[in-house]
Amino acid sequence: MSAIRFRLNGVETAVDADPDRPLLDVLRGELGLTGPHFGCGAGECGACHVLLGDRAVTSCDTPLWSAADQDITTVEGLGNAERPHPLQRAFIAEQAMQCGYCVPGIMISAAALLRQNPTPTDADVRAALDRNLCRCGSHNRMIRAVLRAAGEMAAS
Repeated sequence: MSAIRFRLNGVETAVDADPDRPLLDVLRGELGLTGPHFGCGAGECGACHVLLGDRAVTSCDTPLWSAADQDITTVEGLGNAERPHPLQRAFIAEQAMQCGYCVPGIMISAAALLRQNPTPTDADVRAALDRNLCRCGSHNRMIRAVLRAAGEMAAS
């Protein structure tokens, strides 16, 4: 088995693992990232979303082989405490999370939207987040947070 190489949060990475293994399992188990969460395991809830290039994908049902030579971004790659991404700042400002389990996947979905459409409407944001399940009822605050981040990004 040869190593599968990709760029993870901007860093060249190589993993010796079964190429059919779910990307989520490798990110969490082999590489120690805790942002993408295991939710349903069937690509239905969005808790495991990562950016593969500029697209949000469910990493629980994405095989490792499909990440070869790709750019992968997890929520850890969006920003950090010293330099948070506008989405991270907006989610805090809008208090757009309760338990937080779904938030990393939702931020990734929002980041994909903002890369493709930097000035989304309310309807655009709702459509982009439709694949993400949240049981806490924070959706309206999340919509406001994404729109706030879009405004901040447009102004900079």
